[in-house]
Amino acid sequence: MEASLRGRLFFGAPPWWPRYADCHGQSGWIEISSIGELLHWSYANLAMAHQAVTSGAKKYGRTQYMVRARLYKGLREQRLSIGPLADDERLKMVLPQACCYCGSPNSLTVDHLIPTKRGGANLVWACRSCNSSKGVRDALEWLHGRRQFPSLLLLRRYLKLAIELCEQQQIMDQPMEQAPDLPCSLAAIPRSYPSPSELRLWVVDLNGSQQPAAGFKPATRELGK
Repeated sequence: MEASLRGRLFFGAPPWWPRYADCHGQSGWIEISSIGELLHWSYANLAMAHQAVTSGAKKYGRTQYMVRARLYKGLREQRLSIGPLADDERLKMVLPQACCYCGSPNSLTVDHLIPTKRGGANLVWACRSCNSSKGVRDALEWLHGRRQFPSLLLLRRYLKLAIELCEQQQIMDQPMEQAPDLPCSLAAIPRSYPSPSELRLWVVDLNGSQQPAAGFKPATRELGK
């Protein structure tokens, strides 16, 4: 599976083309031409990161790269699909009630991950401090400005919402340079992910402490396909 991507590596590329490396040591830039390719690539990288974090891996290896390659290829060929947002809504009822940005359990309010997009799946818990600081900005743009990479479960929800939005507007095949104005921020979609040791699955653990939940394994079956 990984080999199917290596034929599309380029050196010197537009800013939306992500850096690519595999377990064979080959690196370069993978071509990202459309909105759908960008979103599917980020979601496949999310699956790779999720597998690494939940397995306790210190760095990405062959297993994680295969997860990414298989999912990306399946999404692009429409043989696989992202999991339903209903899974994330069920998790919302199981996870400790805390700010999805900082993990604080105090002074919680409801926030919109993607500004102006309506619906229950777009609603998350946020403490008053984070909600006030974020304001009406896109969640990923705000976190990027704070040099903070989102927890994997929060990012999964965001990517599902963004993919759903772009599918509804029928723009998944539209070239990146012709992307219209959207409620979500395509510029903030991660093209590459930090090492597993720098990532958090969720902002709090199941006991409600504010330690990274690296050992928590939620029911996120679609991320491992």
